Amino acid sequence: MDIGFITKYVPLYIEAAKLTLRLGVIGILLSLAVGLVCSLALYYRVPVLRRLVSAYIELSRNTPLLVQLFFLYFGLPKVGIRISSEACAIIGLAFLGGSYMAETFRSGLEAIEKSQMESALSVGLTHAQVMRYVIFPQALAISVPGLCANMIFLIKETSVFSVVALPDLMYVAKDLIGLYYKTDEALLMLVIAYLILLLPISILAAVLERRLRYAGFGN
Repeated sequence: MDIGFITKYVPLYIEAAKLTLRLGVIGILLSLAVGLVCSLALYYRVPVLRRLVSAYIELSRNTPLLVQLFFLYFGLPKVGIRISSEACAIIGLAFLGGSYMAETFRSGLEAIEKSQMESALSVGLTHAQVMRYVIFPQALAISVPGLCANMIFLIKETSVFSVVALPDLMYVAKDLIGLYYKTDEALLMLVIAYLILLLPISILAAVLERRLRYAGFGN
């Protein structure tokens, strides 16, 4: 193991980790927004929107992110639409993540008994108030473990961003292996970098799940 090589190229991994984290966070935030909107369309059974959302979820979940990125980065320019590498990565991650977030939110919403909606309406609350103050807070608490698992999954999916010429963690590792044949050192730094990114989310998810279980959610 060449410690000197590792020390020399740690800064490259730090910069790559910053890029990976930035794109990952933006993609996750967008996927949360997409997922919430889609889950509400499914929950309220809006006829046309429900069909469109169901079709989107099936398409998104049954095609790899790699294929989606290839379509955005190499396919769209064929019809005159050019998107930057970073935009492709964010759109692809949000497109993939939105479907997973939608299913997680939907399961949380459907876990709430219908009688709570009826009781809240009977005391004079509007549908919007019932959703905001009664249904959604409980559904969110139930969905937290699934949402955190989706976030971890999406951060790991950023490893394919290198196909659209983004200098992310995987790109740096492959570049160093190709240039210097330092496979062990490059992969070791790659594993450590992903552990540093993912372990805090995993620990936070475990803590939140434990606290929610003690609070009576998710039973």
